[in-house]
Amino acid sequence: MIELTVDAAGLARSRFAVSPLHEVVATLLPCGLQPGPDADPWVARARRVLRRARLPLLSELALNGPGYVPDFLNPYPSGPSPTVEEELERVRCTPPERVMGELEALRVGRPRNGLAPSVLPEGVRRAMARGGAHVARQAAEEMRRYWELAFAPHWEAAKAVLDAEIGRCAGVLAGHGAARLFNSLHPDIEWGEGTLRVVSRLRIALPVPMVVVVPSLVMPGPGVAVDPTREEGRPPMLIYPVRDRAVTGAIAPVVPPAEVAQLLGPTRAGLLAALTQPASTAHLAGRHFLSPATVSYHLGVLHRAGLVTRARAGRSVLYRRTPEGSRLLRQQLASARGRHG
Repeated sequence: MIELTVDAAGLARSRFAVSPLHEVVATLLPCGLQPGPDADPWVARARRVLRRARLPLLSELALNGPGYVPDFLNPYPSGPSPTVEEELERVRCTPPERVMGELEALRVGRPRNGLAPSVLPEGVRRAMARGGAHVARQAAEEMRRYWELAFAPHWEAAKAVLDAEIGRCAGVLAGHGAARLFNSLHPDIEWGEGTLRVVSRLRIALPVPMVVVVPSLVMPGPGVAVDPTREEGRPPMLIYPVRDRAVTGAIAPVVPPAEVAQLLGPTRAGLLAALTQPASTAHLAGRHFLSPATVSYHLGVLHRAGLVTRARAGRSVLYRRTPEGSRLLRQQLASARGRHG
Protein backbone atom coordinates (compact mmCIF):
# COMPACT_ATOMS: atom_id res chain seq x y z
CA MET A 1 0.00 0.00 0.00
CA ILE A 2 1.22 3.51 -0.87
CA GLU A 3 -0.02 6.23 1.46
CA LEU A 4 0.53 9.88 0.56
CA THR A 5 -0.43 12.47 3.15
CA VAL A 6 -1.38 15.79 1.57
CA ASP A 7 -2.41 18.85 3.55
CA ALA A 8 -4.92 21.43 2.34
CA ALA A 9 -2.23 23.58 0.72
CA GLY A 10 -0.76 20.57 -1.07
CA LEU A 11 -4.19 19.55 -2.26
CA ALA A 12 -4.67 23.04 -3.70
CA ARG A 13 -1.33 22.78 -5.55
CA SER A 14 -2.05 19.31 -6.99
CA ARG A 15 -2.76 19.26 -10.70
CA PHE A 16 -3.55 17.04 -13.68
CA ALA A 17 -1.42 16.61 -16.79
CA VAL A 18 -1.29 14.65 -20.04
CA SER A 19 2.18 13.24 -20.66
CA PRO A 20 3.10 11.60 -23.98
CA LEU A 21 6.38 10.31 -22.59
CA HIS A 22 4.62 8.63 -19.72
CA GLU A 23 2.76 6.41 -22.17
CA VAL A 24 6.14 5.36 -23.56
CA VAL A 25 7.61 4.60 -20.14
CA ALA A 26 4.49 2.72 -19.02
CA THR A 27 5.19 0.05 -21.64
CA LEU A 28 8.62 -0.54 -20.07
CA LEU A 29 7.05 -1.82 -16.85
CA PRO A 30 6.70 -5.56 -16.09
CA CYS A 31 3.01 -5.52 -17.03
CA GLY A 32 4.13 -5.24 -20.64
CA LEU A 33 5.70 -8.69 -20.62
CA GLN A 34 2.39 -10.52 -20.23
CA PRO A 35 -0.46 -8.05 -20.76
CA GLY A 36 -3.88 -9.21 -19.64
CA PRO A 37 -6.70 -9.93 -22.12
CA ASP A 38 -8.19 -6.47 -21.57
CA ALA A 39 -4.89 -4.58 -21.80
CA ASP A 40 -4.62 -1.71 -24.21
CA PRO A 41 -3.19 -2.92 -27.55
CA TRP A 42 -0.30 -0.46 -27.16
CA VAL A 43 1.21 -2.60 -24.41
CA ALA A 44 1.66 -5.85 -26.31
CA ARG A 45 2.43 -4.28 -29.67
CA ALA A 46 4.82 -1.67 -28.32
CA ARG A 47 6.79 -4.35 -26.48
CA ARG A 48 7.19 -6.23 -29.74
CA VAL A 49 8.58 -3.07 -31.31
CA LEU A 50 10.91 -2.74 -28.32
CA ARG A 51 12.25 -6.25 -28.88
CA ARG A 52 12.77 -5.81 -32.62
CA ALA A 53 14.18 -2.29 -32.76
CA ARG A 54 17.76 -1.44 -31.88
CA LEU A 55 17.09 0.14 -28.50
CA PRO A 56 19.67 -1.53 -26.24
CA LEU A 57 19.38 0.69 -23.18
CA LEU A 58 15.57 0.75 -23.07
CA SER A 59 15.35 -2.95 -23.88
CA GLU A 60 17.61 -3.93 -21.01
CA LEU A 61 15.95 -1.63 -18.49
CA ALA A 62 12.51 -2.89 -19.51
CA LEU A 63 12.93 -6.53 -20.42
CA ASN A 64 15.31 -7.44 -17.61
CA GLY A 65 14.21 -5.00 -14.95
CA PRO A 66 12.66 -5.77 -11.56
CA GLY A 67 9.77 -3.33 -11.92
CA TYR A 68 11.38 0.04 -11.20
CA VAL A 69 12.14 2.18 -14.23
CA PRO A 70 14.45 5.10 -13.42
CA ASP A 71 12.41 8.26 -12.93
CA PHE A 72 14.59 10.44 -15.14
CA LEU A 73 13.07 8.58 -18.11
CA ASN A 74 9.68 9.91 -17.10
CA PRO A 75 10.04 13.60 -16.12
CA TYR A 76 7.25 15.30 -14.28
CA PRO A 77 5.08 17.16 -16.78
CA SER A 78 6.17 20.80 -16.76
CA GLY A 79 2.65 21.93 -17.61
CA PRO A 80 -0.80 20.52 -18.29
CA SER A 81 0.11 19.19 -21.75
CA PRO A 82 3.81 19.13 -22.67
CA THR A 83 4.89 17.95 -26.11
CA VAL A 84 6.99 14.85 -26.55
CA GLU A 85 9.87 17.03 -27.76
CA GLU A 86 9.76 19.07 -24.56
CA GLU A 87 9.79 15.94 -22.44
CA LEU A 88 12.59 14.31 -24.43
CA GLU A 89 14.69 17.44 -23.99
CA ARG A 90 14.21 17.21 -20.23
CA VAL A 91 15.40 13.59 -20.32
CA ARG A 92 18.44 14.60 -22.37
CA CYS A 93 19.31 17.39 -19.93
CA THR A 94 18.91 15.37 -16.74
CA PRO A 95 21.73 16.19 -14.30
CA PRO A 96 24.32 13.38 -14.54
CA GLU A 97 24.36 12.86 -10.76
CA ARG A 98 20.62 12.23 -10.75
CA VAL A 99 20.92 9.67 -13.56
CA MET A 100 23.62 7.78 -11.69
CA GLY A 101 21.75 8.03 -8.39
CA GLU A 102 18.61 6.48 -9.83
CA LEU A 103 20.51 3.68 -11.53
CA GLU A 104 22.28 3.03 -8.22
CA ALA A 105 18.84 2.83 -6.57
CA LEU A 106 17.94 0.21 -9.15
CA ARG A 107 21.10 -1.77 -8.29
CA VAL A 108 20.93 -1.68 -4.48
CA GLY A 109 17.14 -1.62 -4.19
CA ARG A 110 15.02 -0.15 -1.45
CA PRO A 111 14.11 -3.17 0.72
CA ARG A 112 12.18 -1.02 3.19
CA ASN A 113 9.84 -0.02 0.38
CA GLY A 114 9.60 -3.46 -1.20
CA LEU A 115 12.04 -2.75 -4.06
CA ALA A 116 14.54 -5.61 -4.28
CA PRO A 117 18.12 -5.07 -5.49
CA SER A 118 18.94 -6.19 -9.01
CA VAL A 119 21.99 -6.87 -11.14
CA LEU A 120 22.35 -4.14 -13.73
CA PRO A 121 22.42 -5.51 -17.29
CA GLU A 122 25.73 -5.34 -19.12
CA GLY A 123 24.57 -2.69 -21.58
CA VAL A 124 23.42 -0.44 -18.75
CA ARG A 125 26.76 -0.84 -16.98
CA ARG A 126 28.63 0.03 -20.19
CA ALA A 127 26.56 3.17 -20.63
CA MET A 128 27.10 4.15 -16.98
CA ALA A 129 30.86 3.79 -17.44
CA ARG A 130 30.67 6.69 -19.90
CA GLY A 131 28.92 8.88 -17.36
CA GLY A 132 25.44 10.05 -16.45
CA ALA A 133 25.31 12.64 -19.24
CA HIS A 134 25.95 9.94 -21.84
CA VAL A 135 23.22 7.73 -20.35
CA ALA A 136 20.74 10.61 -20.51
CA ARG A 137 21.55 11.38 -24.15
CA GLN A 138 21.36 7.74 -25.20
CA ALA A 139 18.08 7.25 -23.36
CA ALA A 140 16.54 10.32 -25.00
CA GLU A 141 17.54 9.20 -28.50
CA GLU A 142 16.24 5.67 -27.97
CA MET A 143 12.97 6.97 -26.53
CA ARG A 144 12.55 9.24 -29.55
CA ARG A 145 12.94 6.25 -31.87
CA TYR A 146 10.56 4.14 -29.78
CA TRP A 147 8.01 6.96 -29.82
CA GLU A 148 8.19 7.30 -33.59
CA LEU A 149 7.81 3.56 -34.15
CA ALA A 150 5.12 2.69 -31.65
CA PHE A 151 3.21 5.77 -30.51
CA ALA A 152 3.33 8.77 -32.83
CA PRO A 153 0.74 7.46 -35.34
CA HIS A 154 -1.87 7.16 -32.58
CA TRP A 155 -1.14 10.11 -30.33
CA GLU A 156 -3.73 12.51 -31.73
CA ALA A 157 -6.59 10.10 -31.02
CA ALA A 158 -5.15 9.08 -27.66
CA LYS A 159 -4.61 12.65 -26.49
CA ALA A 160 -8.22 13.54 -27.30
CA VAL A 161 -9.39 10.79 -24.94
CA LEU A 162 -7.00 11.84 -22.18
CA ASP A 163 -8.04 15.49 -22.54
CA ALA A 164 -11.68 14.43 -22.26
CA GLU A 165 -10.89 12.53 -19.06
CA ILE A 166 -9.32 15.62 -17.53
CA GLY A 167 -12.44 17.56 -18.52
CA ARG A 168 -14.53 14.97 -16.68
CA CYS A 169 -12.34 15.33 -13.60
CA ALA A 170 -12.71 19.11 -13.70
CA GLY A 171 -16.48 18.68 -13.64
CA VAL A 172 -16.33 16.34 -10.64
CA LEU A 173 -14.02 18.71 -8.78
CA ALA A 174 -16.27 21.70 -9.44
CA GLY A 175 -19.45 19.90 -8.53
CA HIS A 176 -18.41 17.61 -5.69
CA GLY A 177 -14.94 18.55 -4.42
CA ALA A 178 -11.49 16.97 -4.30
CA ALA A 179 -12.44 13.96 -2.15
CA ARG A 180 -15.08 12.79 -4.63
CA LEU A 181 -12.67 13.44 -7.48
CA PHE A 182 -9.87 11.23 -6.14
CA ASN A 183 -12.33 8.51 -5.19
CA SER A 184 -13.70 8.55 -8.75
CA LEU A 185 -10.38 7.77 -10.45
CA HIS A 186 -10.08 4.02 -9.83
CA PRO A 187 -11.30 1.39 -7.29
CA ASP A 188 -7.70 0.96 -6.05
CA ILE A 189 -7.36 4.69 -5.27
CA GLU A 190 -8.95 6.00 -2.10
CA TRP A 191 -8.93 9.40 -0.46
CA GLY A 192 -9.82 9.92 3.18
CA GLU A 193 -8.74 11.92 6.22
CA GLY A 194 -6.02 13.76 4.37
CA THR A 195 -4.35 10.63 2.96
CA LEU A 196 -4.33 9.27 -0.57
CA ARG A 197 -4.08 5.46 -0.55
CA VAL A 198 -3.11 3.44 -3.61
CA VAL A 199 -3.08 -0.36 -3.64
CA SER A 200 0.47 -1.49 -4.44
CA ARG A 201 3.02 -4.21 -3.69
CA LEU A 202 5.35 -1.41 -2.53
CA ARG A 203 5.17 -0.15 1.06
CA ILE A 204 5.49 3.62 1.14
CA ALA A 205 4.03 6.16 3.56
CA LEU A 206 5.18 9.76 3.42
CA PRO A 207 3.94 13.34 3.49
CA VAL A 208 4.08 15.05 0.10
CA PRO A 209 3.83 18.72 -0.94
CA MET A 210 1.42 17.97 -3.82
CA VAL A 211 0.46 15.26 -6.31
CA VAL A 212 0.69 15.35 -10.10
CA VAL A 213 -2.16 13.22 -11.51
CA VAL A 214 -1.69 11.66 -14.94
CA PRO A 215 -4.35 9.59 -16.77
CA SER A 216 -2.97 6.81 -18.98
CA LEU A 217 -4.26 4.63 -21.80
CA VAL A 218 -1.42 2.15 -21.31
CA MET A 219 -1.23 1.44 -17.57
CA PRO A 220 -3.26 -1.64 -16.53
CA GLY A 221 -3.75 -0.29 -13.00
CA PRO A 222 -2.90 2.72 -10.84
CA GLY A 223 0.67 3.44 -9.82
CA VAL A 224 2.71 6.08 -8.06
CA ALA A 225 6.11 7.33 -9.25
CA VAL A 226 8.03 8.24 -6.11
CA ASP A 227 11.58 9.60 -6.23
CA PRO A 228 13.71 6.79 -4.75
CA THR A 229 16.66 9.05 -4.14
CA ARG A 230 14.59 11.67 -2.27
CA GLU A 231 17.19 14.30 -3.19
CA GLU A 232 15.16 16.93 -5.00
CA GLY A 233 11.87 16.85 -3.13
CA ARG A 234 10.04 15.96 -6.32
CA PRO A 235 6.33 15.35 -5.70
CA PRO A 236 4.90 11.91 -6.51
CA MET A 237 3.10 11.32 -9.77
CA LEU A 238 -0.15 9.37 -9.51
CA ILE A 239 -0.98 7.48 -12.70
CA TYR A 240 -4.32 5.77 -13.26
CA PRO A 241 -5.75 3.89 -16.25
CA VAL A 242 -8.40 5.23 -18.59
CA ARG A 243 -10.23 2.84 -20.89
CA ASP A 244 -12.05 4.07 -23.96
CA ARG A 245 -13.51 1.81 -26.61
CA ALA A 246 -13.36 4.47 -29.29
CA VAL A 247 -9.63 5.05 -29.01
CA THR A 248 -8.93 1.34 -28.54
CA GLY A 249 -10.71 0.74 -31.82
CA ALA A 250 -8.66 3.46 -33.49
CA ILE A 251 -5.39 2.10 -32.15
CA ALA A 252 -5.89 -1.65 -32.27
CA PRO A 253 -5.62 -3.53 -35.53
CA VAL A 254 -8.91 -5.18 -36.47
CA VAL A 255 -8.71 -8.94 -36.01
CA PRO A 256 -9.92 -10.69 -39.18
CA PRO A 257 -11.69 -14.06 -39.19
CA ALA A 258 -9.22 -16.92 -38.96
CA GLU A 259 -10.46 -18.31 -42.27
CA VAL A 260 -9.60 -15.07 -44.07
CA ALA A 261 -6.15 -15.11 -42.48
CA GLN A 262 -5.63 -18.65 -43.77
CA LEU A 263 -6.80 -17.65 -47.24
CA LEU A 264 -4.96 -14.35 -47.64
CA GLY A 265 -2.23 -14.56 -45.01
CA PRO A 266 -2.44 -12.76 -41.65
CA THR A 267 -0.98 -9.43 -42.82
CA ARG A 268 -3.22 -9.00 -45.86
CA ALA A 269 -6.25 -10.24 -43.93
CA GLY A 270 -5.58 -7.72 -41.16
CA LEU A 271 -5.27 -4.86 -43.64
CA LEU A 272 -8.47 -5.87 -45.44
CA ALA A 273 -10.39 -6.11 -42.15
CA ALA A 274 -9.05 -2.71 -41.05
CA LEU A 275 -10.52 -0.92 -44.06
CA THR A 276 -13.87 -0.19 -42.46
CA GLN A 277 -13.16 3.39 -43.56
CA PRO A 278 -10.86 4.67 -46.33
CA ALA A 279 -7.27 4.79 -45.10
CA SER A 280 -3.84 5.71 -46.39
CA THR A 281 -0.74 3.56 -46.44
CA ALA A 282 0.81 5.68 -43.68
CA HIS A 283 -2.25 5.31 -41.44
CA LEU A 284 -2.36 1.55 -41.90
CA ALA A 285 1.39 1.26 -41.36
CA GLY A 286 1.14 3.06 -38.04
CA ARG A 287 -1.90 1.11 -36.92
CA HIS A 288 -0.36 -2.27 -37.73
CA PHE A 289 3.25 -1.44 -36.78
CA LEU A 290 4.48 -2.24 -40.27
CA SER A 291 6.69 -0.29 -42.61
CA PRO A 292 4.91 1.74 -45.32
CA ALA A 293 6.71 -0.34 -47.96
CA THR A 294 5.33 -3.58 -46.48
CA VAL A 295 1.80 -2.18 -46.34
CA SER A 296 2.07 -0.87 -49.90
CA TYR A 297 3.14 -4.29 -51.15
CA HIS A 298 0.26 -6.14 -49.47
CA LEU A 299 -2.29 -3.53 -50.53
CA GLY A 300 -1.03 -3.97 -54.08
CA VAL A 301 -1.81 -7.69 -53.89
CA LEU A 302 -5.30 -6.97 -52.52
CA HIS A 303 -5.83 -4.39 -55.27
CA ARG A 304 -4.88 -6.80 -58.02
CA ALA A 305 -7.25 -9.36 -56.50
CA GLY A 306 -10.10 -6.87 -56.68
CA LEU A 307 -10.56 -6.70 -52.91
CA VAL A 308 -9.61 -3.02 -52.51
CA THR A 309 -9.65 0.11 -54.65
CA ARG A 310 -7.44 3.16 -54.39
CA ALA A 311 -7.93 6.82 -55.25
CA ARG A 312 -5.90 9.95 -54.65
CA ALA A 313 -7.18 12.44 -52.08
CA GLY A 314 -4.91 15.50 -51.94
CA ARG A 315 -1.40 14.27 -51.20
CA SER A 316 -2.55 10.86 -50.00
CA VAL A 317 -3.77 7.74 -51.73
CA LEU A 318 -6.76 6.27 -49.89
CA TYR A 319 -7.59 2.59 -50.06
CA ARG A 320 -11.17 1.33 -49.80
CA ARG A 321 -12.53 -2.14 -49.43
CA THR A 322 -14.53 -3.21 -52.49
CA PRO A 323 -17.93 -4.90 -52.23
CA GLU A 324 -16.15 -8.14 -53.09
CA GLY A 325 -13.71 -7.63 -50.24
CA SER A 326 -16.52 -6.92 -47.79
CA ARG A 327 -18.47 -9.92 -49.08
CA LEU A 328 -15.47 -12.18 -48.52
CA LEU A 329 -15.14 -11.03 -44.90
CA ARG A 330 -18.88 -11.44 -44.23
CA GLN A 331 -19.02 -14.90 -45.77
CA GLN A 332 -16.03 -16.18 -43.82
CA LEU A 333 -17.30 -14.67 -40.59
CA ALA A 334 -20.77 -16.19 -41.09
CA SER A 335 -19.16 -19.54 -41.87
CA ALA A 336 -17.11 -19.41 -38.69
CA ARG A 337 -20.16 -18.51 -36.60
CA GLY A 338 -22.10 -21.38 -38.13
CA ARG A 339 -19.42 -23.89 -37.18
CA HIS A 340 -19.09 -22.57 -33.62
CA GLY A 341 -22.68 -21.59 -32.96
